[in-house]
Amino acid sequence: MHDIRTIRDNPETFDSALARRGLEPQSAAILALDEEQRALTTELQAMQSRRNEASKAIGAAMGKGDKDAAEALKAEVGQIKQDMPKVEDKQRETAERLKDTLAVIPNLPFDDVPEGADEKDNVELAHWGEQPTFAFEPQEHADFAPALGMDFETGAKLSGARFTFLRGGMARLHRALGQFMIDRQTQDYGYSECNPPVLVRDEAMYGTDKLPKFAEDSFRTTDDRWLIPTSEVSLTASVMGEIIDEDALPIRLTALTQCFRSEAGSAGRDTRGFIRQHQFEKCELVSIVKPEDSAAEHERMTEAAESILQALNLPYRKMLLCTGDMGFGARKTYDLEVWLPGQGAYREISSCSNTGDFQARRMNARYRPEGEKKGTRFVHTLNGSGLAVGRTLVAIIENYQQADGSVLIPDILHPYMGGVTRLEPQ
Repeated sequence: MHDIRTIRDNPETFDSALARRGLEPQSAAILALDEEQRALTTELQAMQSRRNEASKAIGAAMGKGDKDAAEALKAEVGQIKQDMPKVEDKQRETAERLKDTLAVIPNLPFDDVPEGADEKDNVELAHWGEQPTFAFEPQEHADFAPALGMDFETGAKLSGARFTFLRGGMARLHRALGQFMIDRQTQDYGYSECNPPVLVRDEAMYGTDKLPKFAEDSFRTTDDRWLIPTSEVSLTASVMGEIIDEDALPIRLTALTQCFRSEAGSAGRDTRGFIRQHQFEKCELVSIVKPEDSAAEHERMTEAAESILQALNLPYRKMLLCTGDMGFGARKTYDLEVWLPGQGAYREISSCSNTGDFQARRMNARYRPEGEKKGTRFVHTLNGSGLAVGRTLVAIIENYQQADGSVLIPDILHPYMGGVTRLEPQ
């Protein structure tokens, strides 16, 4: 959510930042609504003040025996009471329109975010690892993984397209990856492990900028709860409405959860294989920090995600997203893209974003600086994948595939696999 005071003070700056995202100027329309809402608030306050003054004056007039004046004052109070609900309704409606207008305007990019239209304008910052060489033509996972236990047919039979049934060693490797990720993030990077709900209320989705903009991309239950698209929602919203003591910051949270996405906005993309599923697991990273610490925290979080790829010896590149490819709530985003030999391409496996105070304003999450009894400030929130488990599974299958259709297990996962070092086709 944007700070209306900042827009009032710097409308040109606001519009210029939106232009970097490819959006038309919006400050004039926003400020017109703001002015209308403030005028109605002033009118309402004046009516309340006059009603109170006139009510007191009735008693004084009656005490003087001036019945005509008392009756006139009673009539005035009656008219005010009759008119006030109409003004209250209009003021409430205008305030809601202003809130709804601000709710669908994306966050403003930091100055160091490159300007661009789409993913073609993203900037590669670094790459790590060597792409593997094969004495055979490497295959895409969808072509050989079914023999290893990635059962697309049963998943589709049970639930429809973009659901997969994992069996045997494949299911165990998937579980091992998730456990390894959560262990690495808690033990090496100090994230606190959580097991949050995967069903949340509107307030949690709204506070983490998933509503109203992305309602069609999420699943809703019959009792009006939402299946989380990512545990960013549950973890970040855990401080919703809170005032946190400064010495409690930073707060670093992680969770390995199921995530659910309708993928309404990605029709026709990645329909084969395990890349884009309606149900998937992800090790999520969330940080709640002071504003002056958020830039450094962004780098730290991205490093934590990179450490998983490095430990698994998976080649990847680090991308700085341009203004046109950045997510709705982000001010700056790094994507990690892992190399998939079967596709001959890099594919996103982690996205780490600094949202500034955008989410904090929506969910009213603040902290109290040390020594200040009354003053509070909005926290900054950050989120990232450390990593997406399914996509990491795909990366291992494709990078570690062998000529006979088997897949080697990265050394660091052997303890999690009970000594199993290879998946064999069945």
